[in-house]
Parts: sequence; structure tokens; C-alpha cells
Amino acid sequence: MVVPQIVRLPADPDWWRGAVIYQIYPRSFQDSNADGIGDLAGIIHRLPYVASLGVDAIWISPFFPSPMLDFGYDVMNYRDVDPMFGTIADFEALIERAHELGLRVMIDLVLSHTSDQHRWFRESRSSRDNPKADWYVWADAKPDGTAPNNWLSIFGGPGWEWDSERLQYYQHNFLKEQPDLNFHEPEVQEELLAVARFWLERGVDGFRLDTINFYFCDAERRDNPVLPVELRDYSTAPAVNPYNWQEHLYDKSRPEMIPFLRRFRAVMSEFGDIAAVGEVGDAQRGMEIMGEYTRGDDLMQMCYAFEFLSPDAPSGRRVGQVLRRFAQVASDGWACWAFSNHDVERHATRWRMEEPELRVYLALILSLRGSVCLYQGEELGLTEAYVPFEELQDPYGKRFWPKFRGRDGCRTPMPWLADNSYAGFSDVRPWLPVAPEHVLRAVSVQEGEPESMLNFYRRMLAWRKARPALAKGGFALQETSDSLISYVRTLGAESVFCAFNLGPDPIVATLPEGAWRMIEDTGFAGAIVGRQVELPPFQAVFAEAG
Repeated sequence: MVVPQIVRLPADPDWWRGAVIYQIYPRSFQDSNADGIGDLAGIIHRLPYVASLGVDAIWISPFFPSPMLDFGYDVMNYRDVDPMFGTIADFEALIERAHELGLRVMIDLVLSHTSDQHRWFRESRSSRDNPKADWYVWADAKPDGTAPNNWLSIFGGPGWEWDSERLQYYQHNFLKEQPDLNFHEPEVQEELLAVARFWLERGVDGFRLDTINFYFCDAERRDNPVLPVELRDYSTAPAVNPYNWQEHLYDKSRPEMIPFLRRFRAVMSEFGDIAAVGEVGDAQRGMEIMGEYTRGDDLMQMCYAFEFLSPDAPSGRRVGQVLRRFAQVASDGWACWAFSNHDVERHATRWRMEEPELRVYLALILSLRGSVCLYQGEELGLTEAYVPFEELQDPYGKRFWPKFRGRDGCRTPMPWLADNSYAGFSDVRPWLPVAPEHVLRAVSVQEGEPESMLNFYRRMLAWRKARPALAKGGFALQETSDSLISYVRTLGAESVFCAFNLGPDPIVATLPEGAWRMIEDTGFAGAIVGRQVELPPFQAVFAEAG
């Protein structure tokens, strides 16, 4: 196989530490061929805009061949591009253009499961003794014909599906059309490591690993215990989903994962400055698993859980609790924080926030210890779009409608132009409707407004990049309350004090010991008076030592 010539960015093995990563959902970013669906050529066209934000990397959601029942997260071929998105040549052109603009490229690898249309599954289900018979998680029925155990699917219902060809059940943590791969089978691990190598040879700079803690299940297929009502957490699945009623000890987050992650890291290390961020989906042990998967220098560089993707806006006290907990369970690990992504309601709506709140929360996340993921459109202050049931595409939303409307509302097309029927996303009707309120926040509107949300994001990203302590420094928590959180970030001789009022009433914080100078021109209206930090509603103060 001919490996393409790759345009590499300057060597920096630590680029990911403190990086800001911009997530692109390709179906909804930019349509270049008038079919109503975004594509790789559209991403290439918009890369200068992404670079203008001041981010360090992009994460592209799946673009592999797929039946699109879960919109690319049901992979049919790991080594190609779905024709609706373009070709391998288009992807290589995207890598080249991104690198020219100083952007690293991370792609979304969905390794825990495939589509049931994947040739591996078609072979596996054909008999119990074929070469791929053990590539998926198969189990016999109980004597009464019911499923092997009580495991559930996140998308609703049992986590097992009867296969009338093989006369066994197969496991699926998501749709029944997404059978789970059997990571206890060595050949499966070898093949998936080869998939990673295939894309690394094409110049990718890293991976976002979908549902990283779902790779292994319990080999004995033991039942999950009941989770008491008072311990249930609805951060990873909506409250209407009985998936929350179990303690998921056996269907995910198994100890066998650690050796596989070491193998995956070893493959990445063959290619130099490569990094991965893993998605940890666990409502009870998310922080602990993040610590386990990022500990030391031979596992994943970073992971994210759902603490800040949850339904309730994180108060100052809650942010402090999360940071303390992470320091306890992952003192040498690294987090990647996010408020929004393609799986949750946009945080402007989820937390009922107006612009002043959105701005102070952006300043907060950009000054936490860790890396940061931003989701396309949040820099415009986009709210969750309403998608009526008859236009709904997401099977998750259809399953739990109307109390949970699914994920389509955060996946509607990116609004580029305010004077275009489809907001400049496409020349034809898009796969999801453009929200009318989004047109008023289009890029073309905000570009020319110095105080727009878009330009505020640019200023804050540049401000973070100019202070290495915010990206890579140590962290010392100072004060927390429902409205207040303050801390100090330190790297070498540079120390930055950060204080935030996350509430609607004025508050006062206290400076740490030592001499501090207020950093001006941050766009916030807080002030320092003696040893006191005066914070109006939804405002911040930053100061430097010396």
C-alpha cells in the first residue's frame, strides 16, 4: 500500500497538554455538493475560520462508511470514507490543509462496536465455528429462552439481541444494529490496532476514542447489581432511561482494559507526537476511570467524563468538588473538559444561560487545569434547536420522545450566513432543519460585531494561549461557594489568580498572600480593592503575581 506524503507540524510531544480542541460534526458543518449533508470538502473550505478562533486541534466525528442508523457511530468499514462525505483523497487533503493552518487533526474511532452490516459481523453470525465466530460477544439463552443476563442498552431495552441465524444472543450497548466486539479475542485487538495504524499513516495527529470504557465486558456474563435510587445519577443517560437503575460493574469498565490501552499507546508512540482523548461514560465512577486510564505515561494522554456535561449547571462549589475529586483519583492524570458536544443538549439551553453567564463559564473552562473541547457553534452562543418529531432523525430521541427529545437539537446545521435560506450551510434542504434563531447568530452577523460572542471566544482563546500557566500549569484551589470559585495556576515563575462569580448577585473574594497585579483588558468588570476581589454578577477577575 502506498503511504501518502505527510505534511507534519513542528515536533511537540506535549502539544495536547492544555490544548483547545474544536469538535466538528461533519454532517452539519458545511455541505459542498448540494445534497443537504456536510462533507470533508466543506470542512476544508471552513478550516480558515476554525484556525481564526485560535484553537490547537480539531476532532472530526466519524466519516467512515456506515448505514447511518447512528449517523456514523455504526461503522461498516474502518479503512475508508463514506461516499456521502468524500474520499480518502479528500481526507488526505483535509490533513494537509489543517497542518498548513497550524491545526492538528484528531479523528473519532468507534472501536467498542461495529454496524451489523460490517463484514466481520456477517461472518461471525454465520456459524459458531467460522474464523470470526468469537469476534463479537455471543452467549446462549437461558433455559427459558430469555437473555443471558440483565444487561441493558443505553438506547433503551435489553442489551442483548437474539440472532435467528446463529441461534444465540449478541450483546449491544447501543442500538441492536451495533453489536459489541469481543475484546477478549486477541485477533480483534490486533485488527483494531491495525486500524489505528492505518489512519496514523495518513497523517492524523490523534484520536477521540468513543465509549472507551465499553471495550471489555465481564467474561463470565454476571448480572449487574441494582443501584439504589438515592445513588442514581442522570449525567450519562436521561432520567427516563432504566439504564440508570443498575450499577454497571460487569458490562463495562473492566480491568482488562488497562493492558489494551498500553498496547494502543505503543502504536501511537511509533508515530511521534500523537495523542488520544477517551470518552468515559460512567455515572458512578467516571472520575476514577479517568484517573485509571490517564495515569503514568503509557496509557491515554487524557479522558473526559460527564461531570460538566450533566443537566445541572455546575456551581462554584460543584466545580470545586469535581476538581478536588480529580486531584484525589488522578493526581498524575489529565482531564479534557467540555460543556457541550454532539451527545448532549447545548449548554446554553441545558443550563438556561444568557450571554453574561456563557462568557464567565467560558473564562472558567479555559482556565481550568486540563485540556478543553469546544463544540461547533458554541462560539456563536447557539442554543438547542427544537426539532419536531416528524423531522427527528436520532433513534435515541424517537425511543424516549417526548420526555427526552434525543440529540438532533445540538446537531442542526452550522449557521454561516444570515441572508441565505439555509444559513449558508447548503443550497438545498439540509438533513436537519436550520433553527430560525440560529440564523440571527450566524458567523456573518457576528464577524463584524467587536463585542459578539464569536469575537469574545477569539479574545479568550488568545488570552489563554498568551499565558502558559493557564494551559499547562499547576492548580491550587482557593475559595468555593455556590457562586464563587477561585484558584491559582502556576508554571515556573508565572502565577495567575482566577476568580469567578457564577451567580446573579455581587460577591467578594480574597486574594491569596503575596503581591498581585490585576490583569486588565480581559473583558470582565471585576476589580481588586486592597486584599479584596469585588465581583459583580457573572464577572471574573484575573491577576498575576509580582
